[in-house]
Amino acid sequence: MAERDHCTACGACCAAFRVDFDCSELASNGAGGVPDALALPLVGRLVRMRGSDDAQPRCVALSGEIGVRVGCTIYAERPSPCREFAPYAALGIVDDACDRARRRHGLRPLGEAA
Repeated sequence: MAERDHCTACGACCAAFRVDFDCSELASNGAGGVPDALALPLVGRLVRMRGSDDAQPRCVALSGEIGVRVGCTIYAERPSPCREFAPYAALGIVDDACDRARRRHGLRPLGEAA
């Protein structure tokens, strides 16, 4: 039996951290990218995913129920902070930021035995 992919079952990171990135990653810049309507301008070239800075953060691109089954509605176009977050989680290699996000949602850190 294949090991469960924690990232498609968890989603805690998508509902725990701000997601800021350069405006060059927006779809309007011609090379695909994050749909412009899903980002808010900050300062200079910096933009932020909508929902990721709310009092109870949750990226607008996240679908599903955290800790059960989730998906990113723009997975192929997601910004660099999302691509770079916890790159080894699927391999079972623990990341402190991932574990903090999971705890925030009442989920057991990946490094703890089930």
